[in-house]
Amino acid sequence: MPDKTIDCKDCNSQFVFSESEQAFYKEKGFDNEPQRCPDCRRAKKQQRNDNRGGGRRFGNR
Repeated sequence: MPDKTIDCKDCNSQFVFSESEQAFYKEKGFDNEPQRCPDCRRAKKQQRNDNRGGGRRFGNR
């Protein structure tokens, strides 16, 4: 399973989907390859967390 070069669907930059990452995805049962580069994945995750809001935003009172 060689490294794969993938184009990010958000920023169009290329990133490497390494052999070890592929093995991790397979171990976790993920069928699809990542579509976003690591930076865009982090930004997307942060955006989801920011939009979540909720009760713990201001700590326990």
